[in-house]
Amino acid sequence: VPAGRFDGRFQKAYLKVEDGCDRFCSYCIIPAARGPVRSRPPEEIAREAETLVRAGYREIILVGINLSRYGADLGLRLPDAVRAAARPAGDFRLRLGSVEPALVTEADYRALAEIPRLCPHFHLSLQSGCDGTLRRMNRRYTTAEYQKTVGTIRSLFENPSVTTDLMAGFPGETDAEFSETCSFVEGLGLLRAHIFEYSPRPGTPAAAMPDQVASRTKAERAKALAGICRRSGEAFARSQVGKTVQVLIEQTGGGGYSGNYTFVRVPHAGADVGALRRVRVTGTEGETCLGELLPEPQRFPAGWPQL
Repeated sequence: VPAGRFDGRFQKAYLKVEDGCDRFCSYCIIPAARGPVRSRPPEEIAREAETLVRAGYREIILVGINLSRYGADLGLRLPDAVRAAARPAGDFRLRLGSVEPALVTEADYRALAEIPRLCPHFHLSLQSGCDGTLRRMNRRYTTAEYQKTVGTIRSLFENPSVTTDLMAGFPGETDAEFSETCSFVEGLGLLRAHIFEYSPRPGTPAAAMPDQVASRTKAERAKALAGICRRSGEAFARSQVGKTVQVLIEQTGGGGYSGNYTFVRVPHAGADVGALRRVRVTGTEGETCLGELLPEPQRFPAGWPQL
């Protein structure tokens, strides 16, 4: 299946490399609806990436129903898909969609760190920061394992970020369990999170669980998590001040996302929409960074003296 979505204004393309899921989280109907893991061969991924780069796309986002399981049916691993997408020549970068903490190994991250085109941004789905809740979700990892993965990412990549998904009000989630989640999330140093209230899906084990959480409580918990993640995002933005980052200019008013997915507002960059530019971060406004364009290194034809 070719890439599912394009954004010509932002010069981004989504390249689907995998379909299906075999994890059976207790709240999710996708494995029953989409079937087992099916991966695209690396040669096919490389050809489509070449087509996208020739069409002018500057960022290719690799996605799948369970991206972390890429290659399970082919005897391959996620880095094989990324290496294939990185093959074309040209001025572009790669980004991963959501990955699962229990499925991408330290060896995988070491291999990914050797691919220069890959953005140092990892959307590492968490859902809950309480081990008891994770067990009821059938998520198959612990908070300690999640924390170790975050540490691995930060040890291997330059200036990386971690974003996540968080679910508020899963069945049986007590006040004490929610407090555990809040404390865990506060300590992660996240860039941002997608926060949503648990919603029963007919036919899933979670829909039949006892102790369903009241709607008002779910809303209150989601709001509390949003506040924690907003403060974390503001702190992460402040940590970027003084750094030089690569920004894909996406707005005519100047601004776009850095490799680690921090939004950077860049005055006087409107003429560069669709270009990857070097930017120095000079300040912040909340979770947004402020930056200034830097001169691009001058390039000469092969054989010219480099002055």
